[in-house]
Amino acid sequence: MSGGFKRKNTVRRHSTTVTKQNRSSNSEPPVDLYEKPNHHESVHRPLGAVTLKSHRKSSRRRRKISKERIPSSVDREWVFSSSNFENLKEKVVIVSYNLLGVDNALNHMDLYFNVSPKYLEWNRRKHLICKEISRYNASILCLQEVDRFDDLDGLLKNRGFQGVHKNRTGEASDGCSIFWKEKLFKLLHHQDIEFDKFGLRNNVAQLCVLEMNIEDPKSKLLAQSSEKLSTSPRRLVVGNIHVLFNPKRGDIKLGQVRLFLERAYKLSQEWGNIPVAIAGDLNSTPKSAIYDFIASADLDTQLHDRRQISGQSELDTKGRSFNHYAFSAGVSIYGSQTNEWSQEELQLATGGQATTHVQHQLKLHSAYTGVPGTHRTRDQDGEPLATTYHSRFLGTVDYIWHTKELVPVRVLETLPTDVLRRTGGLPSEKWGSDHLAIACELGFVSE
Repeated sequence: MSGGFKRKNTVRRHSTTVTKQNRSSNSEPPVDLYEKPNHHESVHRPLGAVTLKSHRKSSRRRRKISKERIPSSVDREWVFSSSNFENLKEKVVIVSYNLLGVDNALNHMDLYFNVSPKYLEWNRRKHLICKEISRYNASILCLQEVDRFDDLDGLLKNRGFQGVHKNRTGEASDGCSIFWKEKLFKLLHHQDIEFDKFGLRNNVAQLCVLEMNIEDPKSKLLAQSSEKLSTSPRRLVVGNIHVLFNPKRGDIKLGQVRLFLERAYKLSQEWGNIPVAIAGDLNSTPKSAIYDFIASADLDTQLHDRRQISGQSELDTKGRSFNHYAFSAGVSIYGSQTNEWSQEELQLATGGQATTHVQHQLKLHSAYTGVPGTHRTRDQDGEPLATTYHSRFLGTVDYIWHTKELVPVRVLETLPTDVLRRTGGLPSEKWGSDHLAIACELGFVSE
């Protein structure tokens, strides 16, 4: 759950009941998610027999349309890099997934007014999520909004995963979890970051050092067939973060990202300058200053309004309908821009008292921008158009980043926005969260 709302810290526990789901009608024609629209068609406009009517129709009509079922044939596809990476023998599949915390959903039911209550039940969602993860054949999982870790841990152990979890501090019930396939990796080190120790609210992040397990028969076979054997098993820093939502506190958000990247870099150096892959819900859009900071490693805070630095905005949802994404960074929704930062805000953002610049030492690349996709699912820079959808937000806030020692071999394409709109909101019959999982296969570049 991200974008367009402020979380409450109240914790409520509720039991849930499994309800048998209804099947989709077989009379609907299959939908080609990645069919190329004609030149006169907008990327936001649905295709085929289930085209939506005008948004000017009544609220009642919108409700009826938005509940229209998506055919069971609708699925997601892997898209491969245009480069030839067949020679890369060691690869990992990383999945990042905000699972929608059970208590968060219960405390914000207004975000799911168009979602059937049975689709919000955890006993149903947890099985959907685990089955989905299995389909992607993931090596490493970076999960956010996990508030039923024991539940999830049991299900994933049955699928060969081991994991570590860190709960948010304070009264919040959810946190972050990193899982890895036990036959592929062993955990050498892990550390948690509690941002409240630095005056940066109650969010948390995780860092792990994983080593590829050469005792695995598949890994051993690859090693024997490789012309250039590594002097030691591959090691990797994996980072997982869920950044503060509040759009007005760009200083806090920027400070969290800065500290997270500093710690990831330090850990990489301590373990011999090993590759880094980080993932998570950054609560920032691809056009935001925070995104630019991660990509460029430098940001002048004085060029940006801290209230707009994440690219988010509060959306007017009285009519329960919107036809736009989050605002880009640097453009004030109030018609003017004020870039004033207090000394305290600057210190939280930059970590120092005598600077207005924020910097980090990792040279990071976004996995999705490294693999070309279709304009039905990607923006002009290659990021997904949407990784989350509920009644107040449709856009991208989830990412996987990597250092140059890793290259993206393939990425899991998201869903076209018109297909998402026809669900009426997530979770749905097929998808177990209000976020879409993002995934990529990264290959280790030969030394």
